[in-house]
Amino acid sequence: MNAAAFTTPSTPQALAGLRVIELGQLIAGPFAGKTLADFGAEVIKVEPPAAEGAAGGDPLRQWRILHNGTSVWWQVQSRNKKSVVLDLRSDEGRETVARLIDEADVVVENFKPGTMEKWGLGYEQLSARNPGLIMLRISGYGQSGPYRERPGFAVVAEAMGGMRYLNAEPGRIPVRAGVSLGDTLAGLHGVIGVLLALQARQATIAPDAPKGRGQVVDVALYEAVFNCMESLLPEFSAFGAVRQPAGSALPGIAPSNAYACADGMVVIGGNGDSIFKRLMIAIGRDDLATDPELASNPGRVKRVGEIDEAIGAWTGARAVQQVLDVLNAASVPVGRIYSAQDIAEDPHYRARDMVLPVTTHDGLTVEVPGIVPKLSRTPGAIQRRGPTLGEDTDEVLARLKR
Repeated sequence: MNAAAFTTPSTPQALAGLRVIELGQLIAGPFAGKTLADFGAEVIKVEPPAAEGAAGGDPLRQWRILHNGTSVWWQVQSRNKKSVVLDLRSDEGRETVARLIDEADVVVENFKPGTMEKWGLGYEQLSARNPGLIMLRISGYGQSGPYRERPGFAVVAEAMGGMRYLNAEPGRIPVRAGVSLGDTLAGLHGVIGVLLALQARQATIAPDAPKGRGQVVDVALYEAVFNCMESLLPEFSAFGAVRQPAGSALPGIAPSNAYACADGMVVIGGNGDSIFKRLMIAIGRDDLATDPELASNPGRVKRVGEIDEAIGAWTGARAVQQVLDVLNAASVPVGRIYSAQDIAEDPHYRARDMVLPVTTHDGLTVEVPGIVPKLSRTPGAIQRRGPTLGEDTDEVLARLKR
């Protein structure tokens, strides 16, 4: 395995000089913090101390497969961050956090709405001390509305946002994607909101507001999911059409499906008009390639069963690699269904620096996903491993004593 991928960028990063206080736990808020940190923001993660019956720190430290008591996932979610231990349930802890936020540009939190206000750390209180502050607030249902006080996890947000209803074989119980997409989508929307708020803040710089005016970025998990549901609502609104689960197919767009091969499966997207013709010729079905009724998507949708049967008959008699070779040569979008091993061994992932080795504090070298997106002049970088609990407390709090 290669040496650790920790790098010091040769040019200032896009978010260099931005200071972020991360108060959230688990996935959504910390994913937003991770993304900001990847591009140069100083992200100070505030974690709770150990208590009776609890290990302390972000619970994600203990999730899934552990090495010496810490999740290897931690090296993804908390890379490039600093860890400070403070007890937000104590007056001293809350006052210390408030002082840290006084010097920050952004605070990220994903507690239940009202929690920060209960602690005296609501936006009104914090922005009175730091008018340029941007506060990213991620919650299940948002900071307003009749459901605001309900606890919300990604699994519920994916259901309410419309995703889970579609994610099933017809007539069968809907399944989840296997990862917490609702959290990740909310984190990404949160980053978008922070960047928009920073741009707006820049435009409000004035003598009485040297950093400009900040604002709240309110992200609800279910809304982040719903924002990705494409035509779901307009089709119901216009036609009363309730989109139904369709397994691996993409309803209303044909052909786009998963197909069995002799030794595995592939996915094929042959739904462009010219792509469809190339696909049919490649599989020896010139009759379908030249059929005028199939020249555009509406006609193909009407006969999708026939088309899928033709493709499936061809793929079923061939190995996955043969299918890939033929369709790639014909410029038809096709791919194998990757496992973690497939990803780790794929040369394209490696060429794009999307599989990078890092070394934990106790010497384990582990591969993690690379930086997304790729910037040509101010790229992101992995500069630090995930911190041990409270590793940076003394260094960060020493600033407050100056």
